[in-house]
Amino acid sequence: MSEGQPERRSGEPRERIYRGPDRRKRATPRFSLYSIWGGRRTDLRRTDERDGTFVDVYTTRLWMVVMWVVLMNIADSFFTLVHLQNGGVEANPMAQMLLQTGREGFVFWKCGLIGVALVVLTIHKNFPMARLDLWVSAGAYTLLLCYHVALFFC
Repeated sequence: MSEGQPERRSGEPRERIYRGPDRRKRATPRFSLYSIWGGRRTDLRRTDERDGTFVDVYTTRLWMVVMWVVLMNIADSFFTLVHLQNGGVEANPMAQMLLQTGREGFVFWKCGLIGVALVVLTIHKNFPMARLDLWVSAGAYTLLLCYHVALFFC
């Protein structure tokens, strides 16, 4: 032991140094500035906490899925307008309603609504239903893009 420090017997608790209030008493908030400017918590400390918790930083895999859905949404908007110009009919009643706002309005509202949904799903990524919804959205948009491409060859 160094000078000035009393010898500690095994089993005796160490003297604690006060470093401020315990930050672990509060759960990570749903909306955090660290999500935008870089936080520290990318994963959970305890595996049993996985479902129903929030983190500061999101994984690259999650961002890739979200960006895939964004790109597929933009492609769907583009192909929908192309098919409508060539005499096609919109089968989705919600999209049909958005089309009444004009081309720009259709793309704006469609991308805006999907964007809000993606933000909510990204924030809630550790909730089982949100994870499922993200993957179902990615798969559904991929199939929809395949359908749009198939319409060009029919």
